[in-house]
Amino acid sequence: MRKFWREFWRDRRGNYALLTVVALVPLMGGVALAVDVTGVASEKQRVVNALDAANFATARRLVEGATDDQLRAYALDFFKANLNRVDPANTTLSVTLPTSTTGGGILKLCATLVYKPYFVPAAAMLIGRTSGNVDYSVCSQVRLKNTLEVAMVLDNSGSMSNTGTGAGQKRIVLLKQAAKQLVDTLAAQAVMIKQIDKPVQFSLVPFAASVNVGASNDNASWIDTYGLSPVHNESFDWSTLNAADKYAQKIAGIWVKKGTGWGEQEGQMLTRFSLYRDMKVVTSHERIVGSKRVVCDEYRSNHTCRRSHDEYDYNDTYGPFASWQGCVEVRPYPYNIDDTPASGGPNNTGTGIGDPATMFVPMFAPDEPGNHWYVTQDPDEPKPVTYGAANSWWNDDPSSTTGKTRQSNMAKYFQPRPMNAPVLSAGAGPNYSCTTTPITPLTDVTNAEGLTKIKAAIDLMAPNGNTNVPEGMAWGWRTVSSTEPFTEGRPENERGNDKVVIVLTDGENTYSTLSSDPAGNKSTYAAYGYTGVGYDGTSVTRLFGGTSSGQFNYSSSNYTAALNEQMATLCSKAKAANIMVMTVALDMSTTDAGDKKAMDALKTCSSDSRFRKDPGDPSKPAKLFWNATGATLSDNFKEIANELSNLRVVG
Repeated sequence: MRKFWREFWRDRRGNYALLTVVALVPLMGGVALAVDVTGVASEKQRVVNALDAANFATARRLVEGATDDQLRAYALDFFKANLNRVDPANTTLSVTLPTSTTGGGILKLCATLVYKPYFVPAAAMLIGRTSGNVDYSVCSQVRLKNTLEVAMVLDNSGSMSNTGTGAGQKRIVLLKQAAKQLVDTLAAQAVMIKQIDKPVQFSLVPFAASVNVGASNDNASWIDTYGLSPVHNESFDWSTLNAADKYAQKIAGIWVKKGTGWGEQEGQMLTRFSLYRDMKVVTSHERIVGSKRVVCDEYRSNHTCRRSHDEYDYNDTYGPFASWQGCVEVRPYPYNIDDTPASGGPNNTGTGIGDPATMFVPMFAPDEPGNHWYVTQDPDEPKPVTYGAANSWWNDDPSSTTGKTRQSNMAKYFQPRPMNAPVLSAGAGPNYSCTTTPITPLTDVTNAEGLTKIKAAIDLMAPNGNTNVPEGMAWGWRTVSSTEPFTEGRPENERGNDKVVIVLTDGENTYSTLSSDPAGNKSTYAAYGYTGVGYDGTSVTRLFGGTSSGQFNYSSSNYTAALNEQMATLCSKAKAANIMVMTVALDMSTTDAGDKKAMDALKTCSSDSRFRKDPGDPSKPAKLFWNATGATLSDNFKEIANELSNLRVVG
């Protein structure tokens, strides 16, 4: 045999044909190899494409609440439908669902392709085997933190006009810059998310002594337009409207105008909204030509006139005095510290259907007994009498004898305000303590319009007023909620969605006391009303509801303690409802006792990080709390952005 091969290779006769035959062997193998390599690559890419498409489609169904069995069946059907000329019989699919039911985790799909080669020897050369099929496996995974809803609850109190420590700019300016930076960062990342609608949304809740929900919501179903809430008439005594032809009567829990003196208004409701409408100002006071008449002031014994004066008739023109600017009062406990939807609305008389205490009551600061104007012989020259209250803005009824009755007497609001009455001081009037710009509901920042809207709202913020963190926190929660008042939030049970509330303040909670208190209010008027006035015919004050603070301790420190307790309970409830809470203390000092308490409260309020460990104790998660200064605020908000970015889709 060996001799045969030696002679074969030495033989030169007909070698061209022989060499051609020999050369065809590797050439045909190469062609076969190329065909199967191309086939493997082509089918592999089709499987990868189908797998990715199925993964994102299944992720959508998962966050919509589909069951595990439905998800597996849906993934398989979607995968097979998109294989594009790959025989489904040659593939298998495995689905690994995330273990968390509240969102998060990985959705993993893996597929195996069995490729059957056209040229078995060539395929065997490719895979190092003598025969058989080509097996190929590929996996695709998606992190299910697809959507993010963030409420920015930002302090707009007067102290935010102070210069930030180490920055040389006002705190409010620094805050605006940092907040817009945060929105820009998350918006830029969200642009890459194509498989989910509205992947990142922001709301803005500026707060001071109260929160402004927007004057356009005056007729919303959750606003108490019928005066049914137990706090609606807290500082108003409608029974003082008791003239024979013009009086108030309570019918089915609603105060209405009764008597012929009301004219066409008889039967209409008496509420805070009706007061805004009914209050009028004399805008012009024109003497009627030819109306001069002589009126005797003093008579002689023979009944002739010793002393007289001229009188005239006038035509008065009236205009509106004020309208509701959008701020609401705090609901009575326990509704002030939760997200209970409002019930007991316009068609509800408060008997058996819903609870009117859940409704939101428009702020209306009563006219306090500070000034009234009596008219002398010349009606164009009213003269003020001063009583010294904090917010006097209307003419008191002189028939009321005490500070308390002067404040609660309702007849005064139906007497026009004189044209030449003194100009009101800044902030005075029925919208007293309503100093912030309105809430901006959840807004999609992945489009230019939404991004511009939220940043414009940030720019409009202006510092003024006291600090009421719990009310700001409560409204932050309500803006990311799926229920009224604001319904832009996704359902609470939707998987793959995080609801986040970021709270920033530069000081402790405050509620102002009074130096002069002729009506016994015990405080200035703000979102909790007056601390010295109970609601629903009781002595219960809303500020102290659900707290251990002394009911009749009317000191600033006790007010702060009560607000801190409200805040602690609210934070606990929000976190129990799967709200992630991030808190920022701005320019607070650890050596100041008040600041230290406020910082501790903010840190306790915050949630635990899901990604970072506590530097002081690596066995514990880090708290989502930042102790910021004016100089560090921008960097601190970058850290917040990083934390939020870790909750987002990345694959």
